[in-house]
Amino acid sequence: MKHLLWITLLTLLQSSVYSFGQEKYNLSGTIQDQRTGESIYSAKVSVQGKNIGVLSNTDGYYTLSLPPGKYRIVVRAYSYDSIQQVIELDQDRVVDFRLKSKLKELDEVQATAEKEGQLKNSKIGQIDLDINKIKTLPAFMGEIDIVKAIQLLPGVNSASEGGQGFYVRGGGPDQNLVMLDDAHVYNASHLFGFFSIFNADAVKNVNLIKGGIPANYGGRLSSVLEVGMNEGNNQRFGVKGGLGIISSRLSLEGPIVKNKSSFLLSARRTYIDVLMKGLIPSESPFAGSGYFFHDFNFKTNFRLGKKDKLFLSAYYGKDQFTYNNKRDDFIVRMPWGNGIAAIRWNHIITPKLFVNVIANYTNYEFKFDSEQENFRFELLSGIKDLGGKTQFTYHVNTRQKLKWGAEYLFHTFIPTSVSASQEDVVFDTGLAQKIKSHESGIYITDEIDFSDNFRVNAGLRYSTYQFVGPFTRYINGSVNGQDSTIVYGRNDLIRFFHGLEPRLTSRYILNSKSSLKAGFTYNYQYVHLTSLSAVSLPTDIWFPATDLAPPQKAWQASLGYFRNFLKDLYESSVEVYYKSMQNLVEYKNGALPQDNVNDNTDNLLLTGKGWSYGAEFFLKKTRGKLTGWIGYTWSKTERYFPELQMDPFPAKYDRRHDLSVVASYQLNKRWTFGASFVYATGNTLTLPSSWYLQGQDLLFHYGERNATRMADYHRFDLAATWYAKDTKKVYDPVKNEHIEVPKRYKSSWSFSVYNMYNRANPYFLYIDNDGDLLEGDFKISVKQVTLFPIIPSITWNFEF
Repeated sequence: MKHLLWITLLTLLQSSVYSFGQEKYNLSGTIQDQRTGESIYSAKVSVQGKNIGVLSNTDGYYTLSLPPGKYRIVVRAYSYDSIQQVIELDQDRVVDFRLKSKLKELDEVQATAEKEGQLKNSKIGQIDLDINKIKTLPAFMGEIDIVKAIQLLPGVNSASEGGQGFYVRGGGPDQNLVMLDDAHVYNASHLFGFFSIFNADAVKNVNLIKGGIPANYGGRLSSVLEVGMNEGNNQRFGVKGGLGIISSRLSLEGPIVKNKSSFLLSARRTYIDVLMKGLIPSESPFAGSGYFFHDFNFKTNFRLGKKDKLFLSAYYGKDQFTYNNKRDDFIVRMPWGNGIAAIRWNHIITPKLFVNVIANYTNYEFKFDSEQENFRFELLSGIKDLGGKTQFTYHVNTRQKLKWGAEYLFHTFIPTSVSASQEDVVFDTGLAQKIKSHESGIYITDEIDFSDNFRVNAGLRYSTYQFVGPFTRYINGSVNGQDSTIVYGRNDLIRFFHGLEPRLTSRYILNSKSSLKAGFTYNYQYVHLTSLSAVSLPTDIWFPATDLAPPQKAWQASLGYFRNFLKDLYESSVEVYYKSMQNLVEYKNGALPQDNVNDNTDNLLLTGKGWSYGAEFFLKKTRGKLTGWIGYTWSKTERYFPELQMDPFPAKYDRRHDLSVVASYQLNKRWTFGASFVYATGNTLTLPSSWYLQGQDLLFHYGERNATRMADYHRFDLAATWYAKDTKKVYDPVKNEHIEVPKRYKSSWSFSVYNMYNRANPYFLYIDNDGDLLEGDFKISVKQVTLFPIIPSITWNFEF
């Protein structure tokens, strides 16, 4: 750890004297979509004939520092036509480029340019996903899902069929930093994990980092999932959407002031509740049961001048599950959802230096409400975050880029709030616990090319955390076996945590076809997520680090070999990693949610450690009619909690083998086909090893923790998309001939089949008994609950 800090500091110091040389001028500007005016992320701007180039940032901004002279500038971006322009640089120049979209056919130059970036960048374990490629994958019930797409990548596992969240390299679902336009997302799932909250029609870019997390990201141990929303078309108004079997979506976009400002508004809603009303007779005891979710995305931006731009983003989504059993007079209502808002000011200080200033707000709430025979029980859990960030980026030259900044979050957690009443009688369940804390961090990163072959990205982050009052600490059996409390006042400092987080990644190009990459990260995480269930559900409880539950810590080392074949037609990689984690939490044996009444959640927890290691193999075909990839991961993930079990035990999401095969085939301009196959070792769980009778009660003795594995998970999905002809012939009087022009209205039909061969994959297992002990036919059995059989779906998509 100390050696790595010295290496990081020396790299940062050396870079400060690396950038002096002859006089240079700055070529800068933005890359935009010709049709919509939206900025293009990760476009490559290079000098023809020279090993010089940069990538545009999320705002489409680029900058190049070059000696005086005449240059042919080449601009390339995935799914766009490349363009070239000769520019004479005798002073600082601002040149904007507009690229023409080409969604259905990718030329060889574009694919080659994209793969050069994979070999030459220093990012290890980082993947930018193209939203247009995601849309060709098989969709569950017709809904395109970003989270399900990333689960097809090596090192990323699904929780289970129907489980919330995703697991990256042995980390839990809480250890993933999920952000939508720079605002934190605590629950990225709809329908108990079957859909994600990200509406593909509103998404512009998706970036996943599963290793080598840069210092400008903090607060999580395992990964970063960044999702950016579309900005909206600033050239003309447009409408697009889709009508599916169980859900529909609609998006509106257009200019507020042409070329200066635009807006985007998207909405989705399922109508499972409406369908269930038709399927469940009114006289049925289950009439009134149902489920639905809806969500809304909004974004607008304003160009305040040549150097300033303002963005405003918002998201609101809600799930509502209702179970109504009239026969037993029993009702359960379970709503949960996210509310997110962010405002960002982007300012270009100089052609080389720009800044983003961000304010964000997040509100996540979960509620469980049940009624039976005039008795009502209610449980509430939630999080509110209010924060801000300042991010500077300085392009020293074409070989060096500096980033530095600061961020702050004010957390308000409600781990569990319980209330109960019967008719007019309200039971005393204690006061709702609100836990407040301050989290902050400062960072600096330096990406520098020491030569054409050797690049290093070194960073250092310093994070702090303050657990403050008001707060009541319940101390069980502290004085003569009696419970007692300690009451902290407003803003009283209860506990302070802090630490340095060094980050280091490097790349060495072996030749024109291959490179080696290595990375090391050290991370702090000041929030926890606990679960009493074998699967991840909205009932899982979020709570912050406290005096009894210290922050999680982890270090991860990774090494990768990357190689391209056949003129970059195929891209391959092998990555190995080892991750060590401390201060993980689990519930004590026998703990129940109601134990939080007049108590603190962390009094029910134990602290332990864990580790994970594995190897990831990836092979991808990048162009041609048939594209796709094969990903395989071998991994082992274990936990050690001596108060639960003296020996280490597998994590519940430990999977030895994980395989994904994904293919997309473009038959012609009208038909595209997609297929995916996944295989994974079954999740672990704890089941009884024996049973016995005590009086009339059947009791169980449980064996080693997570010693049982469910059946292996595998599934095959198919998809096909038919595009209506998007051009028409019109007469051109100048040319005196008919020419093809784009239609204003476009449409397509998407067909998919989920779980093609009707595999009964396990959701969870439970113990059941049958027969009579006195009759001699009593037996205990383990039964499996399966959620989804084969499911066909069809969706009509439109755009005009």
